[in-house]
Amino acid sequence: MIELLLPVFLLVLLIFVLYIIWRIKARKYLSSGTVASAYDAWTKDKLLERLWGEHIHLGFYSPQKKNTDFREAKAQFVHELVKWSGLNKLPKGSRILDVGCGIGGSSRILAKYYGFNVTGITISTAQVKRARELTPIGLNCNFQVMDALDLKFEDGSFDAVWSVEAGAHMNDKTKFADEMLRTLRPGGYLALADWNSRDLRENPPSIMEKIVLKQLLEQWVHPNFISINEFSNILRNNKDSAGEVFSENWNYYTNPSWWDSIIEGVRRPYAILSLGPLAIVKSIREIPTILLMNWAFRKGLMEFGVYKCRG
Repeated sequence: MIELLLPVFLLVLLIFVLYIIWRIKARKYLSSGTVASAYDAWTKDKLLERLWGEHIHLGFYSPQKKNTDFREAKAQFVHELVKWSGLNKLPKGSRILDVGCGIGGSSRILAKYYGFNVTGITISTAQVKRARELTPIGLNCNFQVMDALDLKFEDGSFDAVWSVEAGAHMNDKTKFADEMLRTLRPGGYLALADWNSRDLRENPPSIMEKIVLKQLLEQWVHPNFISINEFSNILRNNKDSAGEVFSENWNYYTNPSWWDSIIEGVRRPYAILSLGPLAIVKSIREIPTILLMNWAFRKGLMEFGVYKCRG
């Protein structure tokens, strides 16, 4: 009997320890500085880059294409958003601002495949350093440390503004939209993708959903989530917007990313093991949040919003 109880006890103990680590190491949003610190840490330990490649955002999984590689899906997402938003209509040499550029994955695709002149900004100094290291000489990309809520560019500086999964970290969504549209030239293109909640005013969350949302906010430095309609209205009512805003929910195309982000650790175990024992703990530590994200997006509590409009 003791022999049977011991493995169960050890498993329960392990789960409890991991839960305590998960809670103690919560990354609550306190200010933009906490966002910068979190991304500095994620970049410096190189775990995400080793596992997911140069794109931190979700991938695009076409229903016509089976068995899509996780990293290929991430690159495909960039091409799909370019096509959907109309950026592919811009001529080579167009000036593009990538807001929340990460380590530059999207910026490099925009420059390499579409011939754009791309400026990427992020609040993380470590991300800027790594983006510059990964960018080949001669590619028209430059990267700067900058707060998306206080862009240091003149009005109308860019032919297009691009942002993927950055807005969820902004505590002022209106200011976020204001700054992007201010720097967009008249007639220019805005292409944006982000994590959104469903409309919680029209459809209030249950007790269970409130708990899940609290965890999603506190684990990955998110101040708040708003719905696709709410952010669409922010864009639509902006003085620099042409007024016509289009949005869609891409949950169907992006949801497979959550399971793939976990399975990638099985596909590429050396990516984790090569970084030492601490990387194993860090990777396991992220699994509960990824599973909660998967549940929330699958149930419609969260939605993957894509937006396009003209300046």
